[in-house]
Amino acid sequence: MPSTVVFDLGGVLIDWNPRHLYGKLIADEAAREHFLTEVCPPSWNVAQDGGRSWDEAIAEAIARHPDKAEWIRAYRARWREMLNGVIEDTLAILERLKADGVRLLALTNWSAETFVEAREIFPFLGHFEGILVSGEEKLLKPHREIFELLARRYDLVPAEAVFIDDSAANVAGARAVGFDAIHYQSSAQLADELRARGFLGG
Repeated sequence: MPSTVVFDLGGVLIDWNPRHLYGKLIADEAAREHFLTEVCPPSWNVAQDGGRSWDEAIAEAIARHPDKAEWIRAYRARWREMLNGVIEDTLAILERLKADGVRLLALTNWSAETFVEAREIFPFLGHFEGILVSGEEKLLKPHREIFELLARRYDLVPAEAVFIDDSAANVAGARAVGFDAIHYQSSAQLADELRARGFLGG
């Protein structure tokens, strides 16, 4: 049985989605999707997860789309409104694993600047022995370097750990380094897969 479970955070334990904010700011759906795919697309946000500062990111986006400056600034200024709380059923799984004495780690693609706020907002982050944050390390999933850093920093044997992520690419990246990895699709599916590996009384 694996001895460690490594969780991704956004999309697995935390409901983060920029549409939670921009649904309030941009009423027209086509305009909203254009903004989130062309003005501030996922790749633009990932650069902050990789260590780019928000000041630099906002300046870059405004230079491209000066007419969208107010909406661009909101991406950082109103970042907390992109959070729709905890995914409660997955949190219950995490708490059960903790109660069972399972070693818990987290590996997240997240901006170093906003993760400071996340630590204040979500007390359950204290359940983890350690959290590796991409923006602090300037490394990103699914690249193997961040998985190798996780293993070194926490004296972790990948084959003895289960990694959970909602991104298929990140799951593939973990498997390439030797982790057993679960592609998270729902809390119920996650519970079933963990029981199959001997956790949760399985």
